[in-house]
Amino acid sequence: MNWDEWSMIDEAKQSDNTSQETNEESTTVLEDNLEVEAVAVASDSEVNSEAAQPTEPPAAEASESESVDQAQTEVAATATTDESPTEDDSKLLETIKQENEALKAQLEERTQQCDSFKSQYIRIAADFENFRKRSTKEKEDLEHQVKGNTITELLSVVDNFERARTQIKPQNDGEMSIHKSYQGVYKQLVDSLKRLGVAAMRPEGQEFDPNLHEAVMREPTDDYQEGVVIEQLMRGYLLGERVLRHAMVKVAAAAEPQETSEAQKSAEAEN
Repeated sequence: MNWDEWSMIDEAKQSDNTSQETNEESTTVLEDNLEVEAVAVASDSEVNSEAAQPTEPPAAEASESESVDQAQTEVAATATTDESPTEDDSKLLETIKQENEALKAQLEERTQQCDSFKSQYIRIAADFENFRKRSTKEKEDLEHQVKGNTITELLSVVDNFERARTQIKPQNDGEMSIHKSYQGVYKQLVDSLKRLGVAAMRPEGQEFDPNLHEAVMREPTDDYQEGVVIEQLMRGYLLGERVLRHAMVKVAAAAEPQETSEAQKSAEAEN
C-alpha cells in the first residue's frame, strides 16, 4: 500500500476514534442529565411528601396560634353579638333610657327649684330695700318730729322776746343796758334756730294759703285785693318744708258799699 492509502486508513481510524469519543462524551452527558433529573424528581417527591404530611409545630408556636384563633373567635362572637343584640342588651338599653328620663326629671325639678329660689331672693331683696327706705324715712320723720316738737316749745320764748322788743321802751341807760342784754339772748336763740333749719314766714302781701296761714280776722279794704294777707298777728315758722306753726294773719275782704239812710238823704236834699 502506498502512502496515500495509509494516510486514508489513519484518517479513518482517527475519525472512528473521534466518533467513538464523541459518542462516549454524549453518553456521559446523557447519563449525567438522567442523574440530575432523577435527583430533581426525588427532591420533588420529598417536598411533596413533606407537604402532604404536616409536621408538628413547636409548643410555643402551637400555643400562640391557639391564642390567635381564640381571639379571632371572640372578635367574631362580639361582632355577631353587636349585629344581633340579645335580650340582655335590650334590657340594658331600656334601663339606660329609664335612668336618662329620671335624670331629666331631676334636672327639671332642680331647675324649677332654682327659679323658685331666685324669685324668692328677688322678692326678699325688694322687701329689704323697701324696708330700708321705709326705715330711713321713718327715722328722718321721727327726727323731724322730735326736733319740731322741741322747737315748737321754744317758739313761745321767741314770741315773748319779740313782744318785749316792741312794747318795752327803755327810758334811761340802765334800762337800755337791760334791753340790749336780753335782745342779745334773743338774737343768739334766733341764730340757733336758723342753724337747725327753722325759717320765719313773711306772709304780708301774699295770697292767703290755708296750708301756711290761719286767718283770725277779715278786714274790708280797698287797698288790697280780696284774699290777700294784710297783717301778721303771730309769726309762723317752717322747719325745712314742714310747718311748725301756722301764721295767724288778717286777711283783706271786699269793701262793703255804703248805704245812706232816708234821713241823710232828706238832709242832703235840704242842703
